[in-house]
Amino acid sequence: MKCLFFLLIFPICFSLKAQDPNALLKEADNFERQIKETEALDKYKQVLAIDPVNVKALVKAAELNASIGGRLSEKSSRKLYFETAAAYAKKAFDVDPNNADANYAMGMAAGKMTDVETENKKIVAFVKDAKMYNEKAIAINPKHAKATYSIGKWHYEMVNLSGIKKIAVKLFYGGLPNGDLDSAITYFEKCRVLDPYFALNYLDLAKAYRDNHRPTQALEILNKLVKLPTRTADDAAIKAEGAKLLNDIQ
Repeated sequence: MKCLFFLLIFPICFSLKAQDPNALLKEADNFERQIKETEALDKYKQVLAIDPVNVKALVKAAELNASIGGRLSEKSSRKLYFETAAAYAKKAFDVDPNNADANYAMGMAAGKMTDVETENKKIVAFVKDAKMYNEKAIAINPKHAKATYSIGKWHYEMVNLSGIKKIAVKLFYGGLPNGDLDSAITYFEKCRVLDPYFALNYLDLAKAYRDNHRPTQALEILNKLVKLPTRTADDAAIKAEGAKLLNDIQ
């Protein structure tokens, strides 16, 4: 009888566990550690099907859509992923506007949209949002590594604007915003302290040092970059670009 009871109750317990948001979040995190982005995203979507206001799942879904979309070559497909990332970020922000991760997600998504938007006013709005929301994230949590990186990236991009983005920003800002390489380097270096394994930060820091005519520091950063462990689906390509840049500078 006890065996029969166990056989009857086990599927029910298993089903309940499968629908537990915390268990699903853990599974999603494990998939991310295994660099299985699609599987991780599916798990976060399952969490949101049960708990639509789960900020962690919303932020992660925004990040993964941005990451997956960023590797697509076709612009319309890339834009669709970025718009989806922005929608998840907006939902997270609406749930908790004082959450550092939610603000970072808003800034991150805005930054991605500047790469695919063609309407001048929208480009400028996204440029402003990318800085504003990440600054708010840092104000809430001064140790937020990704928001710190994003502010550094904003400064770096303002120095290196080109094409339609530069025209739009100059037109609607009344000139280029106050971005500079020294500020970019300051934020990137702070991010490196907060997250010493964030590969993209190393790559952009090295570029900032190179552009600031500081090749010794650029080489030091690149030598560290190529030795970093691969933690995300983008890291292999980032390290490969770092290796090429290292070879070019030497």
